[in-house]
Amino acid sequence: MNVKKMLVIGLVGLMLVSLIPGKPHLHAASGGFPDVKEGHWAKAAIESAVAKGYFKGYADGTFKPNGTVTRAEFAALLARVAKAKESEESEASGHSFSDLAGHWSEPEVERAVSLGFIQPSDYPNGFQPNTPITRFEMAKWMTSGLAANSDDFKQALEDTKTTVIPVREYFKPGIPESKSSYVAVALGTKLMSGYPDGTFGLDKKATRAETAIILQNYEQVSSREAGSFLGLQELRQVGTEHTNLETISPFTTGNTSLNDVVEKTLTFRNNAGSLKLHHYIVVDTEDFKNIDSIYAPMFVDESDYNSRLDEPGVYRAFIHITIYPKAQDFSVGHYMNGVRDGIVAGSRILNQSIMDKYGYQTLPHIESKKYFKEHNNPNGITMWLQVFLDSNTVGSQITTDDGSFASISNK
Repeated sequence: MNVKKMLVIGLVGLMLVSLIPGKPHLHAASGGFPDVKEGHWAKAAIESAVAKGYFKGYADGTFKPNGTVTRAEFAALLARVAKAKESEESEASGHSFSDLAGHWSEPEVERAVSLGFIQPSDYPNGFQPNTPITRFEMAKWMTSGLAANSDDFKQALEDTKTTVIPVREYFKPGIPESKSSYVAVALGTKLMSGYPDGTFGLDKKATRAETAIILQNYEQVSSREAGSFLGLQELRQVGTEHTNLETISPFTTGNTSLNDVVEKTLTFRNNAGSLKLHHYIVVDTEDFKNIDSIYAPMFVDESDYNSRLDEPGVYRAFIHITIYPKAQDFSVGHYMNGVRDGIVAGSRILNQSIMDKYGYQTLPHIESKKYFKEHNNPNGITMWLQVFLDSNTVGSQITTDDGSFASISNK
């Protein structure tokens, strides 16, 4: 073999090895990466991941922060993050994937399986280790790993199967129940976050820079209890009780429950139609510079600030209902005059930009007869409305046609 050919083979080998998470090159650790300059949004996380030996740079000294991460690489990363935190772990037994035989990642993938990160049944056609991993896969692997080591995280996955998830995909095209809880727990713990356009990006391929941030998040989350995350508490209460009322506000449904009235028919007093309540979500808008609720970005931004309404003790509630028009030329007036039950007597949401971003509807403000005529169908018209909730307006209640009742009071 001539020298030139040997050099080419050697260079290719170095580049392939650099893709594998492992100990960093010395030059990367000391001098940093030229493509991760000062001010890069993930610079600190990248440098931390490299220093801990999770990631390494490429043979040319770069990190390639926008490059993708494969299933094999992320499995190895999770196995190593877990290894850094655990002194003893049982070894994986057997071989989970036939297409991993002889692959560099086989031992670490098997370890990730043994730790509960990866479910072999999810990959009936083989692990396909060189496939770029999706953000949903990342969410599922990490939350499954948390659940494997904590009964409360395991219960959190159950509690959030039908919760409202504050990302655009929840509204359209929808997130199936088989996926929803993994996304919910990832968001509720801040393992992962959505994009500025409101999406989660379930099928997007995660970049190396994103992965460095996510690994840093996982290290922090895995050392905490599920109950210590406010956002996850909200998501769990909405998933089990259709409201986050008690989690985020000083109000309660007391000895009543919204579970008793959701999805039940409430006929308007003027008999012009009916509705069904699905969710009642509260956002703490007492301090517009520090809104804690995980649902806040879905409903409000700085443009919604109102000095008269946004002050201590004032909360905004967002009502998720489906209206079933009955009267000819049904309009907003029929709803407003026909509903006196305070829990479902709301007004239109004014922030059109947020509604467009997430893809949901509210009451029309013009040509309402035309709107209801065009949107009406056997499944009704589903929308979100807004009410203000404070100590002076508690006492809101709802009584459905079958006599089921719920109310809101001070704790």
